Amino acid sequence: GIKVHFGEAGNTEFLPPHYIKPVVDVVKNLGACPVLFDTNTLYRGMRSNTYDHLILAKRHGFNLESVGAPAVIADGLKGKTYIEVPINGKHFQVVRLGGEIKQMDSIIVISHVKGHSSTGFGGAIKNISMGFASRSGKQQMHSDVKPTVNAEKCTECGTCIEWCPVSAITFDVSQKAAKIDHNICNGCGECRVTCPEGAIDISWETSAIMLQEKMAEYALGSMKLKRGSIGFLNFAVNITPDCDCWEWSDERIVKDIGVFASKDPISVDVVSCDQINEVWKKEKKGKNVWRDLYPEIDWTIQLRYGEEIGVGEMKYKLKVI
Repeated sequence: GIKVHFGEAGNTEFLPPHYIKPVVDVVKNLGACPVLFDTNTLYRGMRSNTYDHLILAKRHGFNLESVGAPAVIADGLKGKTYIEVPINGKHFQVVRLGGEIKQMDSIIVISHVKGHSSTGFGGAIKNISMGFASRSGKQQMHSDVKPTVNAEKCTECGTCIEWCPVSAITFDVSQKAAKIDHNICNGCGECRVTCPEGAIDISWETSAIMLQEKMAEYALGSMKLKRGSIGFLNFAVNITPDCDCWEWSDERIVKDIGVFASKDPISVDVVSCDQINEVWKKEKKGKNVWRDLYPEIDWTIQLRYGEEIGVGEMKYKLKVI
């Protein structure tokens, strides 16, 4: 299995197929049978079901003809095909991963390192947590992310209501604004990104911490399932301030740096962030790239908690090739 992100419709900064093909070629030359894979998303869009997801993957060039490997969606047609991996963690006793992942003899995880508005940054840890999880697993990780509506900014356009996948948003007549029922809300964040007025935001003080800890526990499940047969390639190129899941792309924040490889998802994330930060300080005169972009988020939580529970280690020794 070669874990990739096929890119959301409208996004142009995801890792392109020609970066993936050399990895496919090496795997095939070693006598293995590579498949490209991802899982379906929690939010609405072309990646929320396998039918549209595979159409989008082909549209973006991830097909047998151009990459040399077929694409599969690891959690089934509607994101409901999963296996449960016991972890006995603080937040989860078991985690739900895409069912086809268990059938893969080994996995190469290819991650695009960039910023992220919910976790500060996204790399290998996010890729083997959100990226390996079924849709219900993604919902579990997002369950503490509760958006709120600024009634003064809301124009009652109804866009958030239209796109909410669980019908958690209604109009509050007394406030003349949308209202989110947190008892129904699954924390997917779709309303926040689709609001044309910027009237919906999230209180990150607790949710960012919980989200990153839950991601680390899902990453632990992925490592328990595949430890010894999983490796990581972090691409520090096309480095943007936010995720490839959005239907748009932002300006790149620093120059391309290179590719980092490890069998440890935490150390490969740490070295990627360190190297990006060094360039950030030189080019932008900043102090800490992800803190400068998202001052309200401590992006190291996913790494420190991940090390604490045994996902990997933060220390590394960099060998430049």
